[in-house]
Amino acid sequence: MNMNRLPLRNLTRRPGRTAALAALVAFLAMALFGGSTVVLSLRRGLTSLRDRLGADVIVVPSSAKSKVDLDQLYLQGTTGYYYMDRGVEDRLSQIEGVEKLSSQVFLASLRAECCSIPVQVIGFDPQTDFTVRPWIAARLKQELGYGEAVVGCKVSAEVGEDVRIYKTNMPVVARLDPTGTGLDTAIYCTTDTMAALLEAARSQGHDLKITGDAHDMVSAVYLKAAPGTSAEALANDINVHVRKVEAVQTKTMLSGVQEGLNGVSKAIAGLIAAVWALAFALLAAAFHLLSGERRREFAVLRTLGLSRRRLGRLLFAESLLVSALGGVAGIALAALVIVPFSTLIEQALGLPFLLPGAGVIALTALGTLLAVCVAGPLAAARTAHRLSHVDTGAILREVG
Repeated sequence: MNMNRLPLRNLTRRPGRTAALAALVAFLAMALFGGSTVVLSLRRGLTSLRDRLGADVIVVPSSAKSKVDLDQLYLQGTTGYYYMDRGVEDRLSQIEGVEKLSSQVFLASLRAECCSIPVQVIGFDPQTDFTVRPWIAARLKQELGYGEAVVGCKVSAEVGEDVRIYKTNMPVVARLDPTGTGLDTAIYCTTDTMAALLEAARSQGHDLKITGDAHDMVSAVYLKAAPGTSAEALANDINVHVRKVEAVQTKTMLSGVQEGLNGVSKAIAGLIAAVWALAFALLAAAFHLLSGERRREFAVLRTLGLSRRRLGRLLFAESLLVSALGGVAGIALAALVIVPFSTLIEQALGLPFLLPGAGVIALTALGTLLAVCVAGPLAAARTAHRLSHVDTGAILREVG
């Protein structure tokens, strides 16, 4: 008898029993790997969002409050049309504590011909911008020209292709790295290009609530506070002295996201702990129940000369194989849920969600596999001790 092959033969001889035990281990692995990956993705998304925020204060028209949650402006993206006269830039520049400012124009929630999901078009001024250009510069080495577009990672258009918006073709010159926010579905262009798009939209009968020249419209103004000026004081000053606008601190957005992330992380940690406690108890109970039906099997092995230590090793090897099988299956199932549906998870949680790199995911999977490969044999330890100390003669006499 080849004792090295015996653990595997025992498992394949009872596929139903093996599958049931592996399913419990897979449950453990799914909870640990899935929960850990979600938390890591949320933390990476928050870091990306923090790096992306270049302004201290964002100023939008008061009417925007009815169209978008201002505290979620960066996270969800712009979900409606709202505009104000460009003259607001002059009024804001006169506020004490403003170091620099730049405006953007939004044309949002379109279903472009290039895309299967609604996209946002964001026009920025290359001459004054300090929030978008540093981000774009990593992918585009020259200035963005008139009529050209830079697209987010979830816009299904490659460099060299055209995106078509309001019957206007825009060549794609760069694709941006993922952020884990609504900005991944955005298309960026200059404000001159945006003015042409707004005019095209109006000429096709779309009511964008714009009066006058599209070149004179802005959707938001991004402000950098001067050294020594707090963002809170600057936002309050603007809200008091500039009419028909709403100033929002970007750190308020981040603090809200951080609170949400902490809440979700605690909930996931609690869920993982509960799942592990339940599944570990069920696994230990399953090994214990199986010990009854395997008493004769192990008694025979003892009569064939198998020592108690070898018998314990046999059970350890079986539980390790089951744990490895269930661990791999659980990790694979969790990955099949999380990776393809990361956008849906982001939308459901309402938080920035950016999957870690392949290396981090691989390390998380390896750590999960090691954890379940320890948990399985631990759950079987009591059963292994019990079966290795069976009274061989008594058991065989019972059977006989």
